[in-house]
This record gives sequence, C-alpha cells and structure tokens, in this order.
Amino acid sequence: MTTLVQFEPFVDSTTSQFLKQLNTKYARGSGTICDFSKWLQYYAFDVIGELTFSKRLGFVDNGRDVDGIISALEWLLNYAAVVGLRNFGGSSRGADIPVQIGQMPSLDKLYLKNPIRMALSRLGWTSSNTPVAEFARKRIAEKLDSEKLVLQDGSIASGAEPAVRRDFVSRFLEAHEKDPSFITKDRVLALTMANMFVGSDTTSISLLGIFYYLLKYPMDMDRLVAELHAQKANGNFDRDDGLVRWDQVKDLPFLNAVIKEGFRCHPAAGLPLERKVPEGGRTICGRYLPAGAIVGCSAWVIHRDESIFGTDAEQYRPSRWIEASEPQRRLMDASLFHFGAGSRTCIGKNISFLEIYKLVPAVLLRFQVELAYPEKEWRLHNAWFVKPSELFVKLKPRGASEPQL
Repeated sequence: MTTLVQFEPFVDSTTSQFLKQLNTKYARGSGTICDFSKWLQYYAFDVIGELTFSKRLGFVDNGRDVDGIISALEWLLNYAAVVGLRNFGGSSRGADIPVQIGQMPSLDKLYLKNPIRMALSRLGWTSSNTPVAEFARKRIAEKLDSEKLVLQDGSIASGAEPAVRRDFVSRFLEAHEKDPSFITKDRVLALTMANMFVGSDTTSISLLGIFYYLLKYPMDMDRLVAELHAQKANGNFDRDDGLVRWDQVKDLPFLNAVIKEGFRCHPAAGLPLERKVPEGGRTICGRYLPAGAIVGCSAWVIHRDESIFGTDAEQYRPSRWIEASEPQRRLMDASLFHFGAGSRTCIGKNISFLEIYKLVPAVLLRFQVELAYPEKEWRLHNAWFVKPSELFVKLKPRGASEPQL
C-alpha cells in the first residue's frame, strides 16, 4: 500500500470527473434517477484505465459503455463461469495469462480456442481479440510513441527516458527492458489486459455492496456521514478540490466497519476459489483428500459462519467490527475471504482499497444519496462474480447546514 499511494493522483483524476458528472446529470435540480450500478462500474473501469495507461477509457466522461467493453466482459464471464477459460487474454498471438476457471475448461478448445477460428484470426479473416485487447494495444502503442521507446526494428529502446507519470504500462515496459525473454511484448499486453479484466468488476461490485447496504440501513448511513462531517469540521479534510487523501480516511473507525461489513455481506466472487490438493494428500476438517483433488472455499459461506461473526452473521451490522474484542476482531479480519487468502491473495486488493476508501467519503460528503425505489431489490447475477444491477438512486447536493465540498 505504501507503494500504491503513489497512484493516488490517478484515482483522484477519475473521482473528480465522476463527481462532476453525477452533479451535472443527476443532482443539480433535475430529479433524474441514477442507475448507480452502471456509474460505479464506469468509475471502476476508468480508474483502472488511469492507473494502467494514464488515460481513462471514457466511460465516466461519456456516460456509456465505450466500444462495448463492459458488455464484452459480461459475455466473457458468463462463458467462463459455465464452459471455462484456459486463459483470460483471448489473443491469437499468445499474449495470454495462463488461468483456468469454469466447470468444463476443455470445451474452451472447441469454442473460443478452436484451432480453425484461431487460424482464421491469424490470417486476418476474423478477430479473436476482445475490445479490451484492442484498446490495450492502442494505448501501449501510444505509450511507446510518447515515451520514444520504439526503435526502427520495432523493439523497445534501451535506456529510454522514463514516463513522467509511472503508470502500470510504464512499469511493465521497464520490466520488459530488464528481462525481455520473460516479460515479452506479448506478456506486457497480457498483464495490461489482466489489469483491465480483473481490476474493474471486483471493485465496482464491492462499491455497490457498500452503498447498497448503507442505503438499506439509513441509521448506519447517518452514522457514517456524521463521522465524515466531524472530520471535515475539525479540519482533517483539507483539500481544496473536495477529495480526501488515503491517510486521512484509512483509520476512521466507522468507515472501516462499513467497508468490512460490505465486503462480508457481498463478496465479489460467487464461486469457490479452487485449489488442487498437493502430493501426499491432505486431511482437512477430519476428512482425507487425495492428491490432485480440487477443493475450494466460498466467501459467501465463510462470511456467514456464526462461530466467527456471531449469531447474527446473516444480518448486516457494521457495529460488530467496533464492538468485538481484540481477539474476536483479529479472527474476523483473518476470515474475510473476499480477496482470497494466503499466497494467492488477490494481487490488486490494495488498489481496490485505495479506490473504495477514497470514493465512499467523497460521494457522501458531496451528495445526499437515497434509494429511488425503496421497495425494489437490486438484481444479482452470478457468473463467477456476483454482479449487482438496477440499483437506482436519487442524488441531492448536501444542504447549506451541512459541511460542503
């Protein structure tokens, strides 16, 4: 996280535009109802764009799914959850991250990785690339051009001048320069695409979970807003642009409790995070599992374990994180499984923390947010990620009696 704080300006750039768009389109006296589920996904995608390329993809600026990137990703997840993917890249040039998910990954060779289809793609008669891949290729090319890293033979120049803003692509290219046999140009593309695929939906789903439960439990919303306003009144939020810094919010007690409880009640991954039993087998919970067996844990089950989170584990109650004893809180923290655990913990979790801890206060200090249709539940669809939609809200600027940003 200490390193990732260097990326804070990238997050701030998209956050400022996001708040501006919400204010212009929904809060400024228009009474227009906002589909928060769409806008939070636009936000998460554009932040990843800034972090990766120093450039937003344009979702927030245009208020729409640019180039069908989100719909293409939704199709891919629906496919992967049932059939499976042998990798995430989908490129005919081998720029793939070797990952297998889904229930029947062998069928992937018959469908997406069909040799005939791939051959036709190599000949240019069809395309096996996703919109994300096309976007990534263009941005990498622009980055190489702008930093004068391309030589006449197409290779990456040694000793090239580093980027002014060291985004992820700049760092991937630096890694390529140091070890081109391992971090090949195709792998630079694969890493870039992995950022886009994995770093967008997970954060937007987590943000939606946090806001959904706050909207369904107004007393907790009021308590969090009061905590944020107290910080503002005490001069702890001192930025002229109305945003908050990571170091100003990371230790706020009730904000921490709200975010953890949101993670607990709505973890992004809806299917078990699978592992293969190593050689010699293992005994787990008194049952022997042979080597090669596939086992997995589901965050949706673990997070409702009453022996860990209390007899009211089915209920949303952020206060549990404040009321718990220190040993109990450590156990609950260690049992949160929304980012996985151990050596396979999500490598991007701190990026997600950075976005969430900065956006939630920025939105709540700028706007009053309420459900447009309190009687209507959001819609959930489980395609590996449990993705919400149809979370409709009304936004109003904070009143004159309240601290303003």
